[in-house]
Amino acid sequence: MNVILLGATGMIGRGVLRECLRDDSVTRVLAIGRTPLGVSHPKLREHVVPDPSDLSGLAAELPGYDACFFCLGVSSVGMKEEAYRRITYDLTLAVARPLAAANPRLTFVYVSGEGTDSTERGRSMWARVKGRTENDLLALPFHAYMFRPGLVQPVSGMPSKTPLYRLAYVLTAPLFPLLRRFAPDKVTTTEAIGRAMIAAATPATAPTGRILRPRDINHLGSQPS
Repeated sequence: MNVILLGATGMIGRGVLRECLRDDSVTRVLAIGRTPLGVSHPKLREHVVPDPSDLSGLAAELPGYDACFFCLGVSSVGMKEEAYRRITYDLTLAVARPLAAANPRLTFVYVSGEGTDSTERGRSMWARVKGRTENDLLALPFHAYMFRPGLVQPVSGMPSKTPLYRLAYVLTAPLFPLLRRFAPDKVTTTEAIGRAMIAAATPATAPTGRILRPRDINHLGSQPS
């Protein structure tokens, strides 16, 4: 499996990268982003560009990839809707559309959020924008999966880049074992998300549902490779 990965410098993206590099079924990883990862691995190639939405330099090789794991995103805290939409919707679709055109058989996994508004008409700005993003991705001619992970526990020293989220993870870390035991529908890990993405892109373990929540992600991530 050849994988394109966006957002590999973020908490979830780094967890997904880790699982891709560990998994024997993944043969190549192309990480696209603005910032070098500082990671060296025989499977890994980086495409560092000012604008990750511009895939023109990779047009000839896009059909050679089996999956795109899209982990790029920002917090909506303090953002106006227009600015949030540019990053969350415009950038995502600018990547997804050429990938779908080049390879309709590709699997595209998008990290969305629990509480996303599929109607696109609710009060919450971020939920509306995420809802539109999900809906338009699902309408494209490839195999799209929306991951709504809920509360995510970072593993292997992969904290969030958002200061508020980092503080929240430090304060709630002791609660994660209890949450995983008593509220499995609300919590997952970066490891489970990475494993689940690989499973979603593998025909033998690909899920039938297109929107996956923590329980679905944890189940899919436990599938043998």
